[in-house]
Amino acid sequence: MLEVRGLKVSYGGINAVKGIDLDVRNGELVTLIGANGAGKTTTLKALTGLLKPVAGRIHYKGADITAQPAYRLVRQGLALVPEGRGVFVRLTVEENLAMGAYSRSDHPRIAADRDRAYNLFPRLAERRTQLAGTLSGGEQQMLAIGRALMSRPQLLLLDEPSMGLAPLMVHKIFETIRTIAAEGVTLLLVEQNAKLALEICHRGYVMESGTIALADSAPALLANPRVRQAYLGE
Repeated sequence: MLEVRGLKVSYGGINAVKGIDLDVRNGELVTLIGANGAGKTTTLKALTGLLKPVAGRIHYKGADITAQPAYRLVRQGLALVPEGRGVFVRLTVEENLAMGAYSRSDHPRIAADRDRAYNLFPRLAERRTQLAGTLSGGEQQMLAIGRALMSRPQLLLLDEPSMGLAPLMVHKIFETIRTIAAEGVTLLLVEQNAKLALEICHRGYVMESGTIALADSAPALLANPRVRQAYLGE
């Protein structure tokens, strides 16, 4: 579904991503782990049209999307849940979900997808008329995921979904990621909690200083002494 070759991204004079290759197959749950500043978020922004690569190619479902803007990619089924959630704080929960379906006109299916988001996150249903800016961090993360699902993504990219959340809420978010994957959505997950990410994913990439340092199955990375020492605190 996603094929990245030789991707380089620079901004502000910094070479943030230095020629990486990665693949995500249809139906897979893949994680990209690494320390702060490794280039993970920059990679996701380039994949979703928010940053322009200086070199390399990005293919999605067989088509070259390297130069395509974000709004076109959303319409093709590629969606991002950004780091920091990025909810519209002055809009209600329901209005935020509606923004996720902005490019769609199939209103009966939009209503069904909104109900699906509320089924995934019952707490959002309870707060549907509440302003998003008044929600807790965990509730805002639920809303960010629900809003992305409203675009009917085939490939969903998640950037640090557990950041700043209480352990119980992290458990709920990761349960939901499993559910979304089981429903047939392909996922690429950037996550600082490497252990949690590798436990739910099929494969993983380890990013260091803008390069891919390791790539393997998730169980193999969990067992790798280098990964265990650097990212699992063992």
